[in-house]
Amino acid sequence: MAMGPLQDRNEIDLSHRAWATLVGAAALTLLAACDLPLGLGLPTTRALESGAAGSLTGARSFQITGSYSESGTRWSFDLQLSRPATEHVVMTAGNVQLEAVVTSANTYFRGQQFLSDHLGSDLLSRNLVKAAGNAWWKGLAGKVPQLPDLTDGVRFKQTFLGSVVTQRSDHVSVAGIDAVDLSSARADVYIAAQPPHQLLRVRMKRRVAIDGISDGDLRYSNFDRDFQIAAPSNVIDFTNLSTLPPIYTVVSVDTSGCGEPCVVSALLKNLGGKSGARAPSTVMFSVTDPAANRVVGGCQAQVRPDVGYNVTTTVSCTVSGLNSQQENAALVTATADNPGRG
Repeated sequence: MAMGPLQDRNEIDLSHRAWATLVGAAALTLLAACDLPLGLGLPTTRALESGAAGSLTGARSFQITGSYSESGTRWSFDLQLSRPATEHVVMTAGNVQLEAVVTSANTYFRGQQFLSDHLGSDLLSRNLVKAAGNAWWKGLAGKVPQLPDLTDGVRFKQTFLGSVVTQRSDHVSVAGIDAVDLSSARADVYIAAQPPHQLLRVRMKRRVAIDGISDGDLRYSNFDRDFQIAAPSNVIDFTNLSTLPPIYTVVSVDTSGCGEPCVVSALLKNLGGKSGARAPSTVMFSVTDPAANRVVGGCQAQVRPDVGYNVTTTVSCTVSGLNSQQENAALVTATADNPGRG
């Protein structure tokens, strides 16, 4: 049967509609795989900035890890912050490590090498360092980073975002997370591309100082995590030396009993407290022959029982193997060894 002109036009229209449907489907697939033109489908800069600031202001807690330079020293650190005013931070520079717990009432520190570097070289200071060991202490100035521009949302936005931003880069990966880099002369600020647009990283530009630190590379994570930060127990208070374990110092040595046998004794004073040491303190006596200028004998005694702060006690022991001439001319010295806390 022959087809008329109207039937021909209908078939052509149907063919065109089918082709248009295929082209439209392909275009939709292409748009789904690519960025929309003119930034369509990407988060606005305002939304990114509000999310980053809000992640600091609204979070009950978060963590910052990274490194920075201060006064010529490069520090690595791990800071856990819980609102309203609790922190736990571990800082490391070379062989020096300082750990701190900050509460609303007190700040506590731990780090024997840091303590050693910040106390004097006199005998009492050295004894304090040894007695403290790696225990927690308070009442002595420490070094906890104060970073309001990097932890407070309002100040962060004023310092790093808004009018200071000069460039935006989308689809930047931070630990596998799709992020947007808002860059300025102060820092590169990386914000999660997906809502709620949490702050991920701040990389400060060279020679830019913020909150007293420079060359900072900081990563933010663990928002609203319970870090269970609590004040430590058995804390040393350097304003109250009785909280220290025993620190005995030799006041005098008595050789009047050095005969047959040779009994020597020492008067000690405790400059610390009565408890907390990992082992008893020991006094080591050394007998020197002044004529020969050599050590000819010795003995040691443990301090038992311990006495309280600023209280004296006496220990003694017997030196064996001396002849009568050595006993008469003996020069006896005594040194206290205080093991301190574990």
